[in-house]
Amino acid sequence: MITTRYIGELESRAPLFFTDFLIVGSGIAGLFTALKASEHGRVVVLTKKTLKDSNTGLAQGGIAAAVHEEDSPFLHLEDTLEAGAGLCDVAAVNVLVSEGPARVRELMEIGACFDMKDGNISFTREGAHGRARILHAADATGEAIRVALVNKCVEKDNIDIQEYHYLVDLLGNDSSRTCHGALVYNTITGQQSVYIARCTIIATGGAGQLYQNTTNPDIATADGMAAAFRMGAELTDLEFIQFHPTVLFGYETQRFLISESVRGEGGRLYNTRGERFMGKYSSMLELAPRDVVSRAILSECTATGSEYVYLDMRDIPSARDRFPNIYRTCLARGIDLEKEMVPVSPGAHYTMGGIKTNTRGETGITGLYACGEAACTGVHGANRLASNSLLEGIVFGARIVDNAGEILYHRQINQEEIYRNFDHAWVLDPPAEGISPADAKHEMQATMWNKVGIIREQNGLKEAGAKIEHLYRHLTRGDDPLAYMEMVNMLTVARVVIQAALWRRESRGGHFRSDYPERDDLNWIKHVSFVNL
Repeated sequence: MITTRYIGELESRAPLFFTDFLIVGSGIAGLFTALKASEHGRVVVLTKKTLKDSNTGLAQGGIAAAVHEEDSPFLHLEDTLEAGAGLCDVAAVNVLVSEGPARVRELMEIGACFDMKDGNISFTREGAHGRARILHAADATGEAIRVALVNKCVEKDNIDIQEYHYLVDLLGNDSSRTCHGALVYNTITGQQSVYIARCTIIATGGAGQLYQNTTNPDIATADGMAAAFRMGAELTDLEFIQFHPTVLFGYETQRFLISESVRGEGGRLYNTRGERFMGKYSSMLELAPRDVVSRAILSECTATGSEYVYLDMRDIPSARDRFPNIYRTCLARGIDLEKEMVPVSPGAHYTMGGIKTNTRGETGITGLYACGEAACTGVHGANRLASNSLLEGIVFGARIVDNAGEILYHRQINQEEIYRNFDHAWVLDPPAEGISPADAKHEMQATMWNKVGIIREQNGLKEAGAKIEHLYRHLTRGDDPLAYMEMVNMLTVARVVIQAALWRRESRGGHFRSDYPERDDLNWIKHVSFVNL
């Protein structure tokens, strides 16, 4: 159990490991970065559960890259900037679209297989893309990429993958703003260990579990963001949460995604009155940006008194073959998508903001880097363009390792210096009586969904802020140290999301304020950032 006494005894009780690269997270960003880093030194990959547990494996639609002869990086850049609603970092987007095709070809070289047609790559189109540029593997693209990466990583003698290892906190020196590694908790044995590294890379994914309805697995608890924030890294753009409009309707927290590719291939949305409604909201109809479609669905649900709308896939040729995973999942719920419409509603899907980095993955703290959904590189702006997330993970993960010569020059320090500088304040023993992690999670998720969700306004945000602060101050440990630590991290990041949403008094991309419904380019072409001082 994580207590001040235990931390105090860390020097004598915790095993100590040294490595060149310490990568926390085993999705596409973490594993691709591990492969690149293995060309330069020893690599340890820590993952909270198993190599099968990540958002990457759930990604259906595909990976966007301008590899078709009728496409170009410039056209991909234009679409990305348009979707980002004025807040994309143009230099970062240029890196993404220019280097993306080469990184995708590397994925193919290591064994990622994408669908082909007549001997050529088969592309599909998704919302807000002006071209069909999405490479896909049926409707399980992320899983195809994940398997290829895992197979390649396990072949490497200098990549050590540690499953069931949870990031407790980063270790370093506050005065010199330097990260030297991490304190880690083995969720099977309950043992702590210390990993000292020349380079620590956060690739822990997003924060979907902050919300009651999400496509994210239970591991998406903002751990890397919170740990980096405690160390002094900057969190930025966290008011921009992307809600995917078409999630299979149900009452479980993690819900099944119905890929945007379905609408790209001709899927249509109808309300429960049988009316096709997207024409009222956008000239792009079902292929409008995700925030537009999500709000449209919410509006139709309010107007019809329903909890969902319908997605009609019946006119898609060979829908069963094109979307086999979706077909099987719907059929298991008693829905034959070739004969019936599918009930869908929005769910929290992607965190546009995160740990602020430059285009080299640097966080401003020496030795600490971030990539993937945990990072905020500036490529997504206020609203991520569909299928850019997988691409971002590999492009900017590779860019971290491009500086391997500089990284490996960092000295490795001794454990006494690590312990002397470790600030354990956040793991001080909480009150013996209070709100359990399970109850706190239930209250937090409901509050975030109802008050900090698709549509927001000042009073609701203030109420949410008060509720989250109360949960944070009265959280007790309970019987599960992992659940407690996850709740500390989620509540930490939830506070930042709420405050950022309060400060941004306009509507833009994934952030919509009903009390400030217009986009305000005069005052709000800027980022909202937080540093833990």
